[in-house]
Amino acid sequence: MPDIKIRRAGKNDLAAIGQLGASLVAEHHAFDAQRFLAPLPDIEQRYAEFIGRQLDKTDVVVLVAERDGSVLGYTYAGLEGPDFMALRGPAGAIYDIIVDERARRQGVASALLEAAFAALSAKGAPRVVLSTAQKNGSAQSLFERAGFRRTMIEMTRELD
Repeated sequence: MPDIKIRRAGKNDLAAIGQLGASLVAEHHAFDAQRFLAPLPDIEQRYAEFIGRQLDKTDVVVLVAERDGSVLGYTYAGLEGPDFMALRGPAGAIYDIIVDERARRQGVASALLEAAFAALSAKGAPRVVLSTAQKNGSAQSLFERAGFRRTMIEMTRELD
């Protein structure tokens, strides 16, 4: 993929990340409107502001994939210590990964994952964990091809 460049995200990328984050929220809300956040009218701005606050943290990795100066996708990951709630030792965690719909199935997500693995490994992560929506079969296939195995299943029950 010589025309795709993976690099650390910067402040100039936040508008594109906000748009991608808004599409991530909308996609998940469509999977299960009771479980996932609704896409609020200002979600792009709120998402961009949130990621903007993450950029300078030493335990966080925010990467973008770009082609010809246009952001095609991003990933947001971080280091986590031992987590007794999850019965897990220290790990890198991928919180977000999304590619613009028009750039999917071109290896962009795989390139973002590999770059995130390298960045998390360089920060000392012994493993990487992530969660994926039950109905997001294409993402699950991507993660399995990247070597992930299923270890937990989240279950949700509404109380109303």
